[in-house]
Amino acid sequence: MFTKKRVWLVLLSIAIFALMDWWIVSNITGSFLSLQEGSRSQMMETTVESVPDQDVDGWIHRLMKGDRPFDLVYVQGLPGLDESVEVHGEGSILDYYSSSVGVGPFDRAVESVSYNEPFTFASSANWGDGPRQVVFAPVKDSEGYVSSMAVFAFPISGDLGYLRLVRGLGLLALAFFSVMIMVGQFSRDPFTGYVIFGLFAMVAVFVAYPLFEAVRLTFMKDGAFSLETWRSVLRGRQYMDALKGSISLGVLTATCSTLVGFLFAFILGRTRIAGKKFFGAMATLPVISPPFSLTLSVILLFGNNGLVTKQFLGLDGVSVYGLPGLVLVQTMGMFPIAFLTMAGILESIDSTLEDAAMDLSANKWTTFSTVTLPLAMPGILSAWLLVFTNSLADFANPLILSGSFRVLSVEAYMEVTGMNRLDTGAALSIMLLLPTLTAFLVQRFWVTRRSFVTVTGKPSGRLTELTSRPVKVALVTAMVLIVAFLLSLYGTIVAGCFVKNWGIDYSFSLENIVEAFQRGKTALMDTTMLAAMATPIAGITSMIAALMLVRRKFPGKRFLEALIMTPFALPGTLVGISYILAFNKAPIILVGTAAIIVINYVVRELPVGVEGGVASLRQIDPSIEEAAQDLGADSPTVFRTVVLPLIRPAFISSLSYTFVRAMTAVSAVIFLISARWYHLTVLIYNFSENLRFGLASVLATTLIVIVLGTFGLMRLLVRRNENLEKSLSL
Repeated sequence: MFTKKRVWLVLLSIAIFALMDWWIVSNITGSFLSLQEGSRSQMMETTVESVPDQDVDGWIHRLMKGDRPFDLVYVQGLPGLDESVEVHGEGSILDYYSSSVGVGPFDRAVESVSYNEPFTFASSANWGDGPRQVVFAPVKDSEGYVSSMAVFAFPISGDLGYLRLVRGLGLLALAFFSVMIMVGQFSRDPFTGYVIFGLFAMVAVFVAYPLFEAVRLTFMKDGAFSLETWRSVLRGRQYMDALKGSISLGVLTATCSTLVGFLFAFILGRTRIAGKKFFGAMATLPVISPPFSLTLSVILLFGNNGLVTKQFLGLDGVSVYGLPGLVLVQTMGMFPIAFLTMAGILESIDSTLEDAAMDLSANKWTTFSTVTLPLAMPGILSAWLLVFTNSLADFANPLILSGSFRVLSVEAYMEVTGMNRLDTGAALSIMLLLPTLTAFLVQRFWVTRRSFVTVTGKPSGRLTELTSRPVKVALVTAMVLIVAFLLSLYGTIVAGCFVKNWGIDYSFSLENIVEAFQRGKTALMDTTMLAAMATPIAGITSMIAALMLVRRKFPGKRFLEALIMTPFALPGTLVGISYILAFNKAPIILVGTAAIIVINYVVRELPVGVEGGVASLRQIDPSIEEAAQDLGADSPTVFRTVVLPLIRPAFISSLSYTFVRAMTAVSAVIFLISARWYHLTVLIYNFSENLRFGLASVLATTLIVIVLGTFGLMRLLVRRNENLEKSLSL
């Protein structure tokens, strides 16, 4: 690939582009400087024409006091040429002028002014809020002779920032062109090279750069490097207790959620029962609602004055607050993550291996424990990791239900919103990366040491049921009880739509519905539009990223994978702070736009799709794709016609999960909304915080209905993979 001709072609192309890039940047900067010079010349001319004959000091004071784009010293007479010279001015520029008399180019400036020519100092002066450009301008008397001069100092911080931005963009354009042409000329598969470069660019701009800004903030104090923030965090006992609490909560929630998710995925994917569509919908219901709705339902039903504990059972002293309540709420709210991750994996397992084990006299339990369960282990570990990171990053549920139990996400949130200590909040949030990265590395080490290939060609169309009748009854009973509990929680939300004031006045009313739609119409439209924009981008990107990570070898693959997984481990408060710090200044200004919200959705939910795609691709023999390539198909064709159909369950899960998470996001998006783009969950949270539970219930119910309808429509429009569908045999 590295031939002499191609090397010279690449070098010549880069040289030509560099010349064009330099010419464009030079013209842009030259035009900008020319415009600035013309504007300032006009400003100086207007100012010197307004010099009064008397009370010059008062005139300067009024100029300096107003909103003026310059500092000014007025000199009556020319130093060194006139016998009498009077200097009028105030502030730092007067000190600067006094120290410049007779030094450096001062004499040349006065000489230039005497010939009616303005003189601009080559070097800038510094005082106050930044550098300034100093210009000596001539002032004529009534007869048209130069008799005085004015010294102007224009702030140029903005000018220098603009010039750095233009030159930086020019360098970025040159670097981008160089990489693209080298990939095109030296890569065996240019499309793959472009995709990998695009993925690296995406995570660099929207993951690494914001995270760097947040980390940098924790090491800065009053504009200087300092370790004070980290000293206070690491020495604070309450912060260490919160870290231990977060890890305990994450482990318990991930384990319980994975067990419940596997229960649903196994029953719905590997057994024959009635009502699979209903139970499948119930298995995804918790993830399509605002994250704090289940918490409110639990408090209203089982709290100190809950409907069940107080009204029905008459119990006193029963508290749902703390670790047990949090594990319950997070398990019910997050087990759909595990279910969606494992459902496609269990459906894709070739039952031929199970049949072979049973033909060798293995019973159903032995077959399940030695064949089915090990083959599903990539999905199980991926599900556990995703729930674990989601539990660590969650702050909405602990904020309401933690009580005296400390978790790090709430501590970080309170530092940011309650104490206005952004650096401490960012440091506490960054600490959550330690347990997340540890779990990620352990999971990757275990999975990569084993082979889980089960799809090697035309998979079996049969599915052998591995559960006996008593076991099936027990499993289905457990699933029904969980569904019944979920329905009771969501029934509380629906009932709240028609209750005047839950907990106080239970009389029937429709006032909440009318008021909620009047106040939430704009937020509802904005939320749906933004989620619809993010869904296809995240779905396709996640499948492409999964293909690159599983099927391609390239430098930095593990680093890329870690960066892709990082956003899911970050608390929403940290993501929101990071994006505000990174994208509220040049060169990328996105704060206040819809783009930053969509980007947040895509980046935050990308790990779910990537994990599902990686787990599915590990079950597919690479020889299928190699056969297509041997027949002349290029990489895009192989991905579109071979890979994507085979991983369709994971793709559907990625689309569905991205949409519902975008519709129900609250933590990061609460920092990114603006007057132009609002979010429904933020409005629901505000209503809940103000005890307007009726309004919150109406909007939460509306949100659930919209997401359920879209979820069902997506299932109908996107056909399942015919090659992986199975018919059940006993």
